[in-house]
Amino acid sequence: MHVLQPKHEKLSPEETEKLLEKLNISLSQLPKISIDDPAVPKGCKKGDVLRIERKGSFPETYFRVVV
Repeated sequence: MHVLQPKHEKLSPEETEKLLEKLNISLSQLPKISIDDPAVPKGCKKGDVLRIERKGSFPETYFRVVV
């Protein structure tokens, strides 16, 4: 991981459940990220949800499900 790459963090099952409830969506409706993507943290498996934090003038948080 290099300095310009956004932080990728795996959510716990409880955090995932709260996120899906808050957004009123199912896991299949989240954008996807490949398990082979170099940014995916070690130990992630299919179905895990990642929080991606992008820094900058307007910090933003994105969520992706590992496929």
